[in-house]
Amino acid sequence: MMLRNLFKPTDNKWQPIINQLEAAIGKDGVVRRKEELLTYECDGLASYRQRPALVVLPRTTEQVAAAVKICHDNDIPWVARGAGTGLSGGALPVEDCVLIVTARMKQILDIDLENHRITVQPGIINNWVTQAVSGAGFYYAPDPSSQIICSIGGNVAENSGGVHCLKYGVTTNHVIGLKLVIPDGSVIDVGGTIPEMPGYDLTGLFVGSEGTLGIATEVTLRILKTPESICVVLADFPSIEDAGAAVAGIISAGIIPAGMEIMDNLSINAVEDVVATGCYPRDAEAILLVELDGLEVEVAEGKKRIAEICRQNNSRNLTSANDAETRLKLWKGRKAAFAAAGHISVNYFVQDGVIPRTKLVSVLKEINRLSEESGYRIANVFHAGDGNLHPLILYDNSVPGEFEEVEKLGGEILKLCVEAGGSLSGEHGIGSDKNCYMPYMFNETDLETMGYVRNAFNHKGLANPGKMFPTPRTCGEVANAGMIKPIKDAELF
Repeated sequence: MMLRNLFKPTDNKWQPIINQLEAAIGKDGVVRRKEELLTYECDGLASYRQRPALVVLPRTTEQVAAAVKICHDNDIPWVARGAGTGLSGGALPVEDCVLIVTARMKQILDIDLENHRITVQPGIINNWVTQAVSGAGFYYAPDPSSQIICSIGGNVAENSGGVHCLKYGVTTNHVIGLKLVIPDGSVIDVGGTIPEMPGYDLTGLFVGSEGTLGIATEVTLRILKTPESICVVLADFPSIEDAGAAVAGIISAGIIPAGMEIMDNLSINAVEDVVATGCYPRDAEAILLVELDGLEVEVAEGKKRIAEICRQNNSRNLTSANDAETRLKLWKGRKAAFAAAGHISVNYFVQDGVIPRTKLVSVLKEINRLSEESGYRIANVFHAGDGNLHPLILYDNSVPGEFEEVEKLGGEILKLCVEAGGSLSGEHGIGSDKNCYMPYMFNETDLETMGYVRNAFNHKGLANPGKMFPTPRTCGEVANAGMIKPIKDAELF
């Protein structure tokens, strides 16, 4: 019975590899049954699926290094995966690959409160970091909406952000040092225990490299002191343009909130149907959530000025909260927005483009135009302060051809962002979803230069192949201009 669950057509090829991996990691750390492998055939971008040949579940740096070395020596492609919550297909397996999953690497290795840092393994869940240090008055700032399930390793790979990235930056601004397994199986340390290190900034290079340069097995993070005062303001508006104008007004006034988020009417009603916050007016065309933190007097003054700016931009109602319980309630709907979209549509396709704040109103009008022309509803949820849009295109995957149409519509939104002076991604990464659009943002020389960096670490091209850069499989003719190929050692210098 057990043998029927194995990859019988490839047994001869894979058995020696399986033996080596089981010797290095243990039999319980190698997944080979067909039904178990199906669990790993996609990440959060479930529309793209590919079953891996094998999955390994290491617990230590040494085990990760052994798995990578086996793949390197046998010319087997491999893909790193954390919690599998990514939305760009960054952890999508490729054919006949080994998937290296860090979900068992969940140890907190060191907490150094005096120097405001913590060192963790990559499988640690984002929210666990704050839980580990909150009793001492600290927290970890990057907070993706999926923070209760996404892992630090995945956050590092994709350079994830969250609602507080406006003031505190994204993951790269909070990673001090990394222990890495690079694609030949070697283990190196980059960065250190202090923020500024001499030499090339290899830590900054690695964060956001989407698994194409190696796997982080230890991550040293910066933690921050909990602010003296925190306040959340919720304002609702008769139009999304008014909400966008309020955002521009707040930033122009020199106020830098900890976070600033907009949700449109479709999203408002979706979250109220699902989580019933009771805080979001269903008849509002848009709501604006603004969080302020800092000294008590600073927060009080900021709250007053934000209320004035919102009223000047036709805000109908204002609600504010200083206590933790009510603040959490105000944020609850925003954090649940992606999940709530599943309540109003069988399927949805989320994009992740960035635009200048000054183009917010005009780009939203264009997105609405694309929605009307295509016939697909689009729910808009986004980090308004830094212009990071998250349009959710609603569709039904059971209808033939709808997914392909939605993919094309998502691409048009990305092109719109680039044309407005923005970028293809703010925090979800490029992965398999957007790699074919890279030539719209970067010219051939740009992509070639990025290829030199990748090939310096990953000259066999085995680490997460087909991601980030255009390939013929996903991009057709446009890929050929920017396609990056592995190069030989002699061509590196």
